[in-house]
Amino acid sequence: MRSKNIFFLCIILAASGLVSPPLALLGGLIYGLSVPHPYTVETRSLSRFLLQASVVLLGFGMNLREVVHAGRSGFLYTAISITSVMMVGLILGRLMGVSKNASLLITCGTAICGGSAIAAMAPITSASDEDVAVSMGTVFTLNSIALLIFPLIGYALHLTQSQFGLWAALAIHDTSSVVGAAAKYGPLALAIGTTVKLARALWIVPLALGTAAVTRSKARVKLPWFIVYFVGAVAISSYVPLHSLLYKSLSHLGEQGLTVTLFLIGTGLSRETLRRVGVRPLVQGVLLWIGIGTLSLLAIRAGWIAI
Repeated sequence: MRSKNIFFLCIILAASGLVSPPLALLGGLIYGLSVPHPYTVETRSLSRFLLQASVVLLGFGMNLREVVHAGRSGFLYTAISITSVMMVGLILGRLMGVSKNASLLITCGTAICGGSAIAAMAPITSASDEDVAVSMGTVFTLNSIALLIFPLIGYALHLTQSQFGLWAALAIHDTSSVVGAAAKYGPLALAIGTTVKLARALWIVPLALGTAAVTRSKARVKLPWFIVYFVGAVAISSYVPLHSLLYKSLSHLGEQGLTVTLFLIGTGLSRETLRRVGVRPLVQGVLLWIGIGTLSLLAIRAGWIAI
């Protein structure tokens, strides 16, 4: 009963606007590692819905021209990034002796969009619950770290908002962590980070279809429809002449929803999850993450890629 009370109090605090997204995630991590989670399954479903709804609402605070420009500019970088990570990740997993399915899921999660990519690919590859748990745990652990340290690195290196938004979109796994880190850095970073990341997430579809064709899987490929709704929200706020205060309110609601989402995600990391991850899959995920994070940062700092 005590853990339930603490859980609901923390949700109320996260929704109040009194805490930042990184602090909400940190609170969730402390909760998940300290006490038994009373609503593990429900939290997983709720956090997925809240994330998608929050991203759509954040669209009401963006301009369509900027979104289209960022998405078009980031397409080539995203394609190169995904192709490189997929090749290196699969080779690395084989060399390290990580199981085939776990290695593929970790690589897809790193290359595209974390848990969403893993969830889409798992039924196609007939991955076991253990493979899914290990890959989810690996990607989630690194997501949590990224959300906390990326803004600090950005400030230390004096990255512009445009540079940071692009870097976050290319180097952080999950959409929630990209949005959380970019929102902490500034509104332009948020717009660029969200747009490029969602464009990156669309690669789930061709990758899943290609894998299904190769493996002759009959599993259904899920289209991330919330991305379409996000673009619709951006278009409405850009061209439908309603009161600007309404759009600001909807965008603010999205920010609060994201904060609650990050708390819920944080509570999902338990000691049991860390035990199930093991050493080799985690090392594979860490090496991939450090590689893409470092190379993309160097390219952005050198001016080779930019929005």
